[in-house]
Amino acid sequence: MHPVTQYFAHVPDSHRIGLLIFTIALFWHLENRQDWRLDFRRWRHALTNARFTLVDGLVQVFLGLLLLKELDWIDTHNWGLVRHLPFADNSFVHFMAVFLILDLLEYCYHVVMHRYGYLWRFHAVHHADPHVDVSTVLREHPGETFIRLTFLLLWVLVTGPAFWALMARQFIQIIANVAAHANYRLPESVDRVVSYVLVTPNVHHVHHHMEQPYTDSNYGDVLSIWDRLFGTYSTLAVDKIVFGLDTHPEPTDGASFNHLLLQPFQPGVADEEFPSPEVWSPEVNPVSVSAESAR
Repeated sequence: MHPVTQYFAHVPDSHRIGLLIFTIALFWHLENRQDWRLDFRRWRHALTNARFTLVDGLVQVFLGLLLLKELDWIDTHNWGLVRHLPFADNSFVHFMAVFLILDLLEYCYHVVMHRYGYLWRFHAVHHADPHVDVSTVLREHPGETFIRLTFLLLWVLVTGPAFWALMARQFIQIIANVAAHANYRLPESVDRVVSYVLVTPNVHHVHHHMEQPYTDSNYGDVLSIWDRLFGTYSTLAVDKIVFGLDTHPEPTDGASFNHLLLQPFQPGVADEEFPSPEVWSPEVNPVSVSAESAR
């Protein structure tokens, strides 16, 4: 474990950014490998979602600096739950404890964002995407970025992870979150096994269905075990899934970036502006990964 801990203890931000770009590019290829036509609508949708990274980045830099200071304080005072568990000095035990506890807390965060209206307004920007694909992972309102990272500061204070363990989990989280939003599906035989533990695209697509109660299910971040444990796991046939939100319908061409930025502060505007959208969503012609290519 020593080489691993040393790498993540000194990992530069450029490696995380590089992993995000590589993972998005990989799943973009998987989504579009059967269609080489230049689809301007698809690219326009992706570029609109990608613009959120510009404004979110400012929030991430500010709260990221606070996170580093918090981690230094935790190290100095040996603070946090995981540091006082049996065998916590063992790197593997420390990482597994950090991973499991933070994943559970991320599940709790996701539930809270759905349960409280003033938080849901920001999270709804992500859910309103009528064409969930790999770019949807970037579609996070800066208000939600601030809320999410504020919760992360709290979670880190409670758990007390070492810097390297937190970074290692974030690498796994990046891959898992990008994969879960990608516009492809695992073969059902494979998904039945994998989804017992992990959040797969098949599982997360149900969460992005436009209507309750499916919107309020499958909250898991990396692991699906919390949904099964707390009774929030649900399934829905792929031909029944329609992406977006019935309360915030968007037009076929997608809402403008400026509209999405203002959406949390103007509830109901989307309903008035786009009363009867033609739904453009991947359930019409979903990309399915064969059992061979899924290996």
